[in-house]
Amino acid sequence: QLQASGGGLVQAGGSLRLTCVASERTYRSYGWFRQAPGKEREFVAAVFSGNRIYSQSVKGRFTISRDNARNTLYLEMNTLKPEDTAVYFCAAGNPILTTRDTPGGYRLWGKGTLVTVSS
Repeated sequence: QLQASGGGLVQAGGSLRLTCVASERTYRSYGWFRQAPGKEREFVAAVFSGNRIYSQSVKGRFTISRDNARNTLYLEMNTLKPEDTAVYFCAAGNPILTTRDTPGGYRLWGKGTLVTVSS
């Protein structure tokens, strides 16, 4: 199971940190995705084997990290923009190289936490 938290309402330019606690550590890759109203779920960031990848829209503003001892995944979000408004989901899986940035590459999903960025 994955449990995400930390969403909320923040003004543009502000920061939030999302947390995702995993009940067990059985997957190689962990990621964050988001889904805005009326849009498809999109990739945000992932961490695997000590590597991190980001979508172009968040690169330089968001940082993904993982505390293996605590089975916890984080997403530090800085310089937030109104277009970052979405429900954010954490996910876990064993994706192959070409699916690390796609929802289909992940097997386990948390329920999501809402991030709202006001202008």
